[in-house]
Amino acid sequence: MSPAGAGRRPLISGNWKMNLDHLEAIHAARDLGLRLQPADVAPVDVSVHPPFTDIRSVQSVLEGEGIPVALGAQNCAVEDSGAFTGEVSPVMLAKLHVEYVIVGHSERRAHFAETDAVVASKLRAVLRNGMAPICCVGETVDERDIGLTQERLTAQVTAALTGLPAEDVAAMVVAYEPVWAIGTGQAATPEDAQEACAWIRGVVAQVAGEEPATQVRIQYGGSVKADNTASLMACTDVDGLLVGGASLDAAQFTDIVRAASRGGR
Repeated sequence: MSPAGAGRRPLISGNWKMNLDHLEAIHAARDLGLRLQPADVAPVDVSVHPPFTDIRSVQSVLEGEGIPVALGAQNCAVEDSGAFTGEVSPVMLAKLHVEYVIVGHSERRAHFAETDAVVASKLRAVLRNGMAPICCVGETVDERDIGLTQERLTAQVTAALTGLPAEDVAAMVVAYEPVWAIGTGQAATPEDAQEACAWIRGVVAQVAGEEPATQVRIQYGGSVKADNTASLMACTDVDGLLVGGASLDAAQFTDIVRAASRGGR
Protein backbone atom coordinates (compact mmCIF):
# COMPACT_ATOMS: atom_id res chain seq x y z
CA MET A 1 0.00 0.00 0.00
CA SER A 2 2.89 2.35 0.71
CA PRO A 3 6.66 2.37 0.26
CA ALA A 4 8.72 0.88 3.06
CA GLY A 5 8.39 3.09 6.10
CA ALA A 6 6.72 5.87 4.08
CA GLY A 7 8.54 8.38 6.28
CA ARG A 8 7.01 6.94 9.44
CA ARG A 9 9.38 7.18 12.39
CA PRO A 10 9.50 3.82 14.21
CA LEU A 11 8.35 3.62 17.83
CA ILE A 12 9.86 1.04 20.19
CA SER A 13 7.76 0.73 23.36
CA GLY A 14 8.57 -1.20 26.53
CA ASN A 15 5.53 -2.44 28.44
CA TRP A 16 6.65 -3.27 31.97
CA LYS A 17 3.23 -4.71 32.89
CA MET A 18 2.79 -5.37 36.64
CA ASN A 19 6.50 -5.51 37.44
CA LEU A 20 9.05 -3.34 39.28
CA ASP A 21 8.29 -1.30 42.39
CA HIS A 22 9.18 2.39 42.30
CA LEU A 23 12.76 1.85 43.48
CA GLU A 24 13.34 -0.89 40.92
CA ALA A 25 11.75 1.35 38.28
CA ILE A 26 14.14 4.19 39.09
CA HIS A 27 17.08 1.83 38.72
CA ALA A 28 15.73 0.44 35.43
CA ALA A 29 15.19 3.92 33.96
CA ARG A 30 18.67 5.07 34.97
CA ASP A 31 20.24 1.89 33.63
CA LEU A 32 18.47 2.43 30.31
CA GLY A 33 19.66 6.04 30.22
CA LEU A 34 23.26 5.00 30.78
CA ARG A 35 23.13 2.43 27.99
CA LEU A 36 21.30 4.33 25.25
CA GLN A 37 23.54 6.43 23.03
CA PRO A 38 22.44 9.31 20.78
CA ALA A 39 22.96 7.13 17.71
CA ASP A 40 20.61 4.51 19.15
CA VAL A 41 17.65 6.87 19.27
CA ALA A 42 18.41 9.11 16.31
CA PRO A 43 16.27 7.08 13.86
CA VAL A 44 13.59 5.84 16.30
CA ASP A 45 11.31 6.97 19.12
CA VAL A 46 11.41 5.02 22.39
CA SER A 47 8.84 4.84 25.19
CA VAL A 48 8.58 2.97 28.48
CA HIS A 49 5.29 2.13 30.17
CA PRO A 50 5.71 1.49 33.91
CA PRO A 51 2.94 0.61 36.38
CA PHE A 52 0.93 3.56 37.66
CA THR A 53 2.76 3.65 41.01
CA ASP A 54 6.08 4.11 39.19
CA ILE A 55 5.12 6.81 36.72
CA ARG A 56 6.08 9.84 38.80
CA SER A 57 9.41 8.25 39.77
CA VAL A 58 10.26 7.34 36.19
CA GLN A 59 9.18 10.80 34.97
CA SER A 60 11.61 12.41 37.40
CA VAL A 61 14.49 10.24 36.16
CA LEU A 62 13.77 10.67 32.45
CA GLU A 63 13.31 14.42 32.65
CA GLY A 64 15.88 15.10 35.35
CA GLU A 65 18.63 13.19 33.59
CA GLY A 66 17.69 14.13 30.03
CA ILE A 67 17.09 10.54 28.92
CA PRO A 68 15.65 10.51 25.37
CA VAL A 69 12.79 8.17 26.20
CA ALA A 70 9.11 9.10 26.26
CA LEU A 71 6.98 8.26 29.27
CA GLY A 72 4.01 5.99 28.70
CA ALA A 73 1.17 4.41 30.67
CA GLN A 74 -0.39 0.97 30.36
CA ASN A 75 -4.05 1.93 30.67
CA CYS A 76 -6.39 4.73 31.74
CA ALA A 77 -9.97 5.39 32.77
CA VAL A 78 -12.69 6.32 30.32
CA GLU A 79 -13.72 9.37 32.35
CA ASP A 80 -11.60 12.37 33.27
CA SER A 81 -12.83 12.51 36.89
CA GLY A 82 -15.58 11.34 39.19
CA ALA A 83 -16.67 8.55 41.52
CA PHE A 84 -14.62 5.77 39.94
CA THR A 85 -12.73 4.17 42.81
CA GLY A 86 -9.46 2.60 41.76
CA GLU A 87 -9.35 4.17 38.31
CA VAL A 88 -6.62 6.49 36.98
CA SER A 89 -7.74 9.52 35.02
CA PRO A 90 -6.15 10.41 31.67
CA VAL A 91 -6.01 13.99 32.97
CA MET A 92 -3.71 12.82 35.78
CA LEU A 93 -1.48 11.01 33.29
CA ALA A 94 -1.22 14.04 31.04
CA LYS A 95 -0.19 16.18 34.04
CA LEU A 96 2.73 13.77 34.57
CA HIS A 97 3.86 14.34 30.95
CA VAL A 98 2.79 10.91 29.77
CA GLU A 99 2.98 10.87 25.98
CA TYR A 100 1.66 7.42 25.04
CA VAL A 101 -1.08 5.30 26.63
CA ILE A 102 -1.67 1.66 25.77
CA VAL A 103 -5.36 0.88 25.28
CA GLY A 104 -7.00 -2.45 24.58
CA HIS A 105 -4.04 -4.67 25.44
CA SER A 106 -5.03 -8.31 25.08
CA GLU A 107 -4.56 -8.84 28.81
CA ARG A 108 -7.05 -6.04 29.51
CA ARG A 109 -9.49 -7.57 27.05
CA ALA A 110 -9.07 -11.10 28.40
CA HIS A 111 -8.74 -10.57 32.17
CA PHE A 112 -10.79 -7.40 32.67
CA ALA A 113 -13.51 -7.95 30.08
CA GLU A 114 -12.72 -4.82 28.08
CA THR A 115 -14.93 -4.81 25.01
CA ASP A 116 -14.27 -3.10 21.70
CA ALA A 117 -16.62 -0.34 22.87
CA VAL A 118 -14.66 0.22 26.09
CA VAL A 119 -11.40 0.30 24.15
CA ALA A 120 -12.85 2.89 21.77
CA SER A 121 -13.92 5.06 24.72
CA LYS A 122 -10.47 4.86 26.33
CA LEU A 123 -8.82 5.72 23.04
CA ARG A 124 -10.91 8.89 22.84
CA ALA A 125 -10.11 9.74 26.47
CA VAL A 126 -6.41 9.58 25.65
CA LEU A 127 -6.81 11.75 22.57
CA ARG A 128 -8.87 14.47 24.22
CA ASN A 129 -6.14 14.86 26.83
CA GLY A 130 -3.40 15.42 24.28
CA MET A 131 -1.69 12.03 24.46
CA ALA A 132 -1.21 9.38 21.78
CA PRO A 133 -3.00 6.04 22.17
CA ILE A 134 -1.30 2.77 21.33
CA CYS A 135 -4.38 0.76 20.38
CA CYS A 136 -3.77 -2.98 20.59
CA VAL A 137 -5.50 -5.43 18.29
CA GLY A 138 -4.91 -9.11 17.65
CA GLU A 139 -6.34 -12.57 17.35
CA THR A 140 -6.31 -15.51 19.78
CA VAL A 141 -4.87 -18.89 18.85
CA ASP A 142 -8.38 -20.29 18.37
CA GLU A 143 -9.31 -17.45 16.03
CA ARG A 144 -6.10 -17.95 14.10
CA ASP A 145 -6.59 -21.71 13.81
CA ILE A 146 -10.02 -21.33 12.20
CA GLY A 147 -8.93 -18.55 9.85
CA LEU A 148 -10.54 -15.57 11.60
CA THR A 149 -7.43 -13.38 11.91
CA GLN A 150 -8.47 -10.84 9.30
CA GLU A 151 -12.09 -10.78 10.46
CA ARG A 152 -11.04 -10.14 14.07
CA LEU A 153 -8.57 -7.42 13.12
CA THR A 154 -11.16 -5.73 10.93
CA ALA A 155 -13.72 -5.71 13.74
CA GLN A 156 -11.29 -4.37 16.34
CA VAL A 157 -9.80 -1.64 14.16
CA THR A 158 -13.19 -0.55 12.84
CA ALA A 159 -14.69 -0.33 16.33
CA ALA A 160 -11.73 1.69 17.61
CA LEU A 161 -11.42 4.21 14.79
CA THR A 162 -14.88 4.80 13.39
CA GLY A 163 -15.83 8.44 13.73
CA LEU A 164 -12.38 9.74 14.64
CA PRO A 165 -11.02 12.76 12.74
CA ALA A 166 -8.43 11.81 10.16
CA GLU A 167 -5.74 13.83 11.91
CA ASP A 168 -6.26 11.89 15.16
CA VAL A 169 -5.93 8.57 13.36
CA ALA A 170 -2.77 9.73 11.60
CA ALA A 171 -1.13 10.70 14.89
CA MET A 172 -1.91 7.54 16.85
CA VAL A 173 -0.33 4.09 16.99
CA VAL A 174 -1.92 0.69 16.35
CA ALA A 175 -0.16 -2.33 17.84
CA TYR A 176 -0.70 -5.74 16.28
CA GLU A 177 -0.22 -8.25 19.07
CA PRO A 178 -1.14 -11.82 18.13
CA VAL A 179 -2.38 -13.13 21.47
CA TRP A 180 -0.90 -16.55 20.77
CA ALA A 181 2.60 -15.02 20.64
CA ILE A 182 2.53 -12.91 23.83
CA GLY A 183 4.82 -14.30 26.51
CA THR A 184 4.98 -17.68 24.80
CA GLY A 185 8.35 -17.32 23.09
CA GLN A 186 6.54 -18.09 19.83
CA ALA A 187 6.89 -14.89 17.82
CA ALA A 188 5.06 -14.38 14.58
CA THR A 189 7.27 -14.74 11.52
CA PRO A 190 8.11 -11.56 9.64
CA GLU A 191 5.74 -12.78 6.93
CA ASP A 192 2.92 -13.19 9.49
CA ALA A 193 3.60 -9.76 10.95
CA GLN A 194 3.75 -8.04 7.57
CA GLU A 195 0.54 -9.68 6.36
CA ALA A 196 -1.37 -8.67 9.49
CA CYS A 197 0.03 -5.13 9.66
CA ALA A 198 -0.70 -4.56 5.96
CA TRP A 199 -4.25 -5.79 6.54
CA ILE A 200 -4.62 -3.38 9.48
CA ARG A 201 -3.38 -0.49 7.34
CA GLY A 202 -5.92 -1.42 4.70
CA VAL A 203 -8.72 -1.37 7.28
CA VAL A 204 -7.52 2.03 8.53
CA ALA A 205 -7.75 3.28 4.95
CA GLN A 206 -11.31 2.03 4.65
CA VAL A 207 -12.36 3.61 7.95
CA ALA A 208 -10.37 6.86 7.99
CA GLY A 209 -8.97 7.38 4.50
CA GLU A 210 -5.79 6.72 2.55
CA GLU A 211 -3.74 9.60 3.96
CA PRO A 212 -4.08 8.72 7.66
CA ALA A 213 -3.54 5.06 6.77
CA THR A 214 -0.21 6.01 5.23
CA GLN A 215 0.78 8.04 8.29
CA VAL A 216 -0.41 5.87 11.18
CA ARG A 217 2.33 3.85 12.87
CA ILE A 218 1.71 0.14 13.30
CA GLN A 219 3.75 -1.79 15.86
CA TYR A 220 4.24 -5.52 16.20
CA GLY A 221 4.16 -7.05 19.68
CA GLY A 222 4.65 -10.64 20.80
CA SER A 223 7.83 -12.32 22.07
CA VAL A 224 10.06 -9.61 20.62
CA LYS A 225 13.80 -10.18 21.15
CA ALA A 226 16.94 -8.54 19.81
CA ASP A 227 17.52 -11.44 17.44
CA ASN A 228 14.17 -11.09 15.64
CA THR A 229 13.96 -7.29 15.73
CA ALA A 230 15.76 -6.54 12.47
CA SER A 231 13.70 -9.00 10.44
CA LEU A 232 10.46 -7.60 11.86
CA MET A 233 11.53 -4.01 11.31
CA ALA A 234 12.42 -4.79 7.69
CA CYS A 235 8.72 -5.36 6.97
CA THR A 236 7.10 -2.60 4.93
CA ASP A 237 4.16 -2.06 7.28
CA VAL A 238 5.84 -2.67 10.65
CA ASP A 239 6.68 0.73 12.12
CA GLY A 240 7.86 -0.31 15.55
CA LEU A 241 7.65 -2.85 18.34
CA LEU A 242 5.65 -3.28 21.53
CA VAL A 243 8.04 -5.16 23.80
CA GLY A 244 6.95 -7.01 26.94
CA GLY A 245 9.25 -9.10 29.10
CA ALA A 246 12.48 -8.13 27.34
CA SER A 247 11.86 -4.46 28.19
CA LEU A 248 12.32 -5.17 31.92
CA ASP A 249 16.03 -5.72 31.34
CA ALA A 250 17.76 -2.50 30.26
CA ALA A 251 20.50 -4.37 28.40
CA GLN A 252 18.03 -6.47 26.40
CA PHE A 253 15.81 -3.50 25.65
CA THR A 254 18.80 -1.44 24.51
CA ASP A 255 19.82 -4.25 22.17
CA ILE A 256 16.30 -4.22 20.70
CA VAL A 257 16.38 -0.44 20.23
CA ARG A 258 19.77 -0.68 18.53
CA ALA A 259 18.65 -3.49 16.26
CA ALA A 260 15.54 -1.49 15.36
CA SER A 261 17.68 1.55 14.59
CA ARG A 262 19.72 -0.49 12.13
CA GLY A 263 17.07 -2.75 10.69
CA GLY A 264 14.88 -2.15 7.72
CA ARG A 265 14.74 1.66 7.70
